[in-house]
Amino acid sequence: MTPTPTGRLVRTPAGFDLILTRSYRAPVDDVWASVTESERTARWFGPWRGEAAPGRTVEVQMVFEEEAPWSSLLIEACEPPHRLAASTEDEAGSWSLELLLAEGEAENTGTTELRLVHHLTSTEHLGSTGPGWEYYLDMLTAARTDGDRPDFGDYYPAQKAYFESLS
Repeated sequence: MTPTPTGRLVRTPAGFDLILTRSYRAPVDDVWASVTESERTARWFGPWRGEAAPGRTVEVQMVFEEEAPWSSLLIEACEPPHRLAASTEDEAGSWSLELLLAEGEAENTGTTELRLVHHLTSTEHLGSTGPGWEYYLDMLTAARTDGDRPDFGDYYPAQKAYFESLS
């Protein structure tokens, strides 16, 4: 099975934003908990430890990566339940990320849109970064629905050409 990539690339004054979106039939507070509470992030990304607050650094374990490494994550902004901005640096480079959540109105009440925005200074690694975020957001969906976890092999290299074509 090859999932359809959803990411889009938007030029910004500072470079580019890679934007991926998912919708959940759940209130915004519940989706927020899925992306901020350690016991819930452990189900789709990895647990974190430390005192979480803007300006503070926590450690996040990427349990679905080879060797399940821990990395530092600086929380730049936290505006529950709508915005979390964070940055990290590792051997792959610097990562500046935002999670933006919005609950639908009127006929869409009870539906929450989650946008992951990866702020990029270049598109050099887009062919590997994009499929990785698609995979992790589908892992989040599987965790929220108790569905089967996706296989990263269905995302990379299958989606590489799509993401490279965005730039």
